[in-house]
Amino acid sequence: MMGGMWMQPVDKAHTLKMPWSRGWRLVCAAVLMVVVSSRASAAEPPLRVGMELAYPPFEMTDAQGKPAGVSVRIAKALGEHLSRPVVIENIAFDGLIPALKTRKIDCIISSMTATPERARSIAFSDPYLKTGLAILAAAKTKVDSIDDLNQPGRTIAVKKGTTAHQFAAREIRRGRVLVLDRETAAVMEVVQQKADAFLYDPLSIYQHHQRHPDTTRALLTPFREESWAVGLRRGDDTLLQDVNAFLRAYRAAGGFERLGEEFFSEEKAYFEERGIPFLF
Repeated sequence: MMGGMWMQPVDKAHTLKMPWSRGWRLVCAAVLMVVVSSRASAAEPPLRVGMELAYPPFEMTDAQGKPAGVSVRIAKALGEHLSRPVVIENIAFDGLIPALKTRKIDCIISSMTATPERARSIAFSDPYLKTGLAILAAAKTKVDSIDDLNQPGRTIAVKKGTTAHQFAAREIRRGRVLVLDRETAAVMEVVQQKADAFLYDPLSIYQHHQRHPDTTRALLTPFREESWAVGLRRGDDTLLQDVNAFLRAYRAAGGFERLGEEFFSEEKAYFEERGIPFLF
């Protein structure tokens, strides 16, 4: 008692508990949930996309050495659709499927044709691009069809691991098949008249002919139709469904049409004028 007034003793335990009211606990719980959610989003694993950056304008590097091109744009759009960061892994084309099967990458977006042979080893998404095999012929060689190449004395250049390589190994019985590691090397065999023809997709054949108009001829109508798809591991059904959903949404939103106009406006017009099927 002091000066006639009675002072109530302070309950320290009660004072310390006062801030932990029910409302305060709810606020703290909400903050904790936000922090946990943010950490979970930040920890989302990257989507590792395999491609060979040696096939412009689909897979290539820009002036700074960074991945660029059509397939890179598709990969990044897929990453946004999945809310996952994207890491591009530059892998030689014939090493892509082994890398996928050993889990070094999550998927392949590398202008890969969905073939029955490959489908026995990996899974494929729905097709996202139609293409085929065409012929870049040496200017002085009398070649008008694939049958003209399946003859004694003919030399057909192909890039290792491609569907053209598979086709030639299976179908070209009388001609000589020259297998090379690089596309440019195969083209130069034709330019220098060392090979009668190079087999590849129509768009690439068109572009190579434009670079070498005096020494090559382009037979652009595909003698074999093909389609490109995203390669995935067998059993990865959730990612397969997500990729197919992305491809449908991307096409519906005009994504592929915009890529065609941005990267291939000249080629698209050239093909359409001649009634040759174009990619997208």
